[in-house]
Amino acid sequence: MKNKEIARIFERMGTLLEIQGENVFKVRAYFKAAENLQHLAEDVVQLRQEARLEEIPGIGKALREKITEYLDLGKIPAYEELIKEVPESLLDIVHIPSVGPKKAKLFYDERKIKNIEELKKQAEEGGLAGLPGIKEKTIANILNGIRIVQAGQERMNLGTAIRTAEEFIAQLEVLKEVKRIEVAGSLRRAKETIRDIDILVDSSASKKVMDTFVNLPQVKSINGHGESKSSVMTKEHVQVDLRVVEPDQFGAALLYFTGSKNFNVKLRQIAMKQQMKVNEYGIFSTKGTEEQRVAGKTEAECFSALGLPYVPPELREDIGEERIFSGKKIPRLIELKDIKGEVHVHSTWSDGRNSIQEMVEAARQRGYEYLAISDHSPRLRVAGGVSPENLLKKKKEIEALNEKHQDFRVLFGTEVEIDADGNLDYNDKILSDFDVVVAAIHSGFEQGREQLTRRLIKACQHKSVNVIAHPTGVHLGKREPYDVDLKQLCQAAVDGGTALEINSFPVRLDLNSDNAYFAREQGVKFMINSDAHQVAHMAYIKFGVALARRAWLTKDDVLNTLPLKDFLKAIKRKKG
Repeated sequence: MKNKEIARIFERMGTLLEIQGENVFKVRAYFKAAENLQHLAEDVVQLRQEARLEEIPGIGKALREKITEYLDLGKIPAYEELIKEVPESLLDIVHIPSVGPKKAKLFYDERKIKNIEELKKQAEEGGLAGLPGIKEKTIANILNGIRIVQAGQERMNLGTAIRTAEEFIAQLEVLKEVKRIEVAGSLRRAKETIRDIDILVDSSASKKVMDTFVNLPQVKSINGHGESKSSVMTKEHVQVDLRVVEPDQFGAALLYFTGSKNFNVKLRQIAMKQQMKVNEYGIFSTKGTEEQRVAGKTEAECFSALGLPYVPPELREDIGEERIFSGKKIPRLIELKDIKGEVHVHSTWSDGRNSIQEMVEAARQRGYEYLAISDHSPRLRVAGGVSPENLLKKKKEIEALNEKHQDFRVLFGTEVEIDADGNLDYNDKILSDFDVVVAAIHSGFEQGREQLTRRLIKACQHKSVNVIAHPTGVHLGKREPYDVDLKQLCQAAVDGGTALEINSFPVRLDLNSDNAYFAREQGVKFMINSDAHQVAHMAYIKFGVALARRAWLTKDDVLNTLPLKDFLKAIKRKKG
């Protein structure tokens, strides 16, 4: 669909106009239009054909004309004119933490800085010193932001990678020549960040598959085009590699190309001890004078040939490796179907896009038994936090929905802000009225390790706090985790009966799998939440479940796998 292409241009136009100092309402109109197009269920091409463009929310006449121009010309003339006035490369500078549109304009006006490399050079050589509002600490933050962004450009988050892979798979799996198709590599292992995407196809007609692959519309350039392997770069600068193998090799190839590298080394060591050999073509016995192929069609067949139980892809890492090869049974890991509800989603009462009723309906469609609407507290002004007065109105709305839905429970929740001293944004009386309290840090990331840890521990100890949201504050590609003593936090969580969250939002994925594995070893209980700010975001829960699987979590480790009655008992024990 053209929706995302147009949305991207509108978002860029909004940012460039903001740099220019354009009217704030005009700027917001572009951002709002971009957001609405991004999440529009219908294709704008179809809407245009049916003369229904005016049905798109937040799109006025001027923007509808620009959509039409793009559909007719493949470009928006106003955007082409805009980038003649303001260098397009400033968009990269804007997204560096500690910069933003105003500073980007300042640097361009005063130092003619047009791209990240020029900004980095000026910052390192003292060229930013003396500019209004630019202090030594500001420059240090900008340099750190550049480092984080450049590292983030080398790897994409799990959500972006899955979305890209699914787009390719959807266009290839319809070919009659494709018998099986799977992602491999670090994406199949569900790593938090991915460098490039590997896709494996079972087919005896590789030429047809490869020719289709390299000519897909999202392909920007071709890195290589062969009979068994091809590689392309997408318009979003993502490298995608495709391999085609014969049916009897598919399982072995999938095992080999899924990795990890260290896991494959361990498999080869195990095979050698049994006079066997492992590679992408199969499992071979090396006894006697000639090699004999003993497995290869499926992964399960390959593991069995090596005398091993099937190892889920998410566990093929260094995390818990000794448990895999200990001979002990691998536990049944948590699955998406185990999730019975969520406690951290937002509605229009704060910064969400959908009403409580719409979020509830989406939860019911997912088969949930309960959903806590946990909007922000008032301290987080940028998110339009809910005032104590409005909490009463919100609670009445929830009570009305609970009267309507006998088979589902809407829980009265909050994402309450933890201040610089570890105090909570609402007083104890207000907090005691919530069904679920999610506590979170959204500011003061620059504090030292001791103070940040103390803030989180104090929240864990509060009688009303049920879960700590996104406990390390990471924002992939934008902000590193803040410095917290995870062992102390885990101990406080266990002692206080407070769960730690695995936040499934693609730019968070926090706790990550390493930290969640460590926390599990300390006896911590978890909640997995999507942190959805609109209905579509609820699908993100699958990323959190994937991370939980990497951390060896079972359903018994995660509180929101409990049915409603048991879940309520579990969280009420905290208050008791």
